[in-house]
Amino acid sequence: MKSIIVASSNPVKINAVQAGFDRVFGVGTHRAEGRVTPSGVSVQPGTDEETLAGARNRAENARKTHPEAEFWAGVEGGVEDGPDGMLVFAWIVVLGRTQAGEARTGAFLLPPEVARLVRAGHELGDADDIVFGRANSKQQDGAVGILTGGLIDRAEYYEQAVVLALIPFINPELYK
Repeated sequence: MKSIIVASSNPVKINAVQAGFDRVFGVGTHRAEGRVTPSGVSVQPGTDEETLAGARNRAENARKTHPEAEFWAGVEGGVEDGPDGMLVFAWIVVLGRTQAGEARTGAFLLPPEVARLVRAGHELGDADDIVFGRANSKQQDGAVGILTGGLIDRAEYYEQAVVLALIPFINPELYK
């Protein structure tokens, strides 16, 4: 079984990476383990570029501290103000020994009150907890789960982007 170091201790991120690898390579072929890993960016990245940098940094830092693994994954959630409000999204970066892939989730608008709290300095998960009367939602269904009424939870939201980040591993001959 090949090992994947997920550059986070958040079970949602670990489970999303595991599920994405299971879909691409088959159940039981890989094992995802989480490790606390610095992102080198703001606690709540505020642009697309900063969010991607955080995911890249996490994956690289995981590779440096755990070189024995076969794969390293960085998952970084971010926000960015757009013309119609604040968007939320995440970047996924997967590094292998000879290949790398990156993908972004879809984006969706935050409710104005949540966006106001994020702009005031709260991390998105904390803002969600305040507005929706929750506790630790970022390690559960997250904003996407709350706002879709459970139709898409945070792990599912990330999983699709993990699969997309694995495209260069599925088609290595096309990504030399």
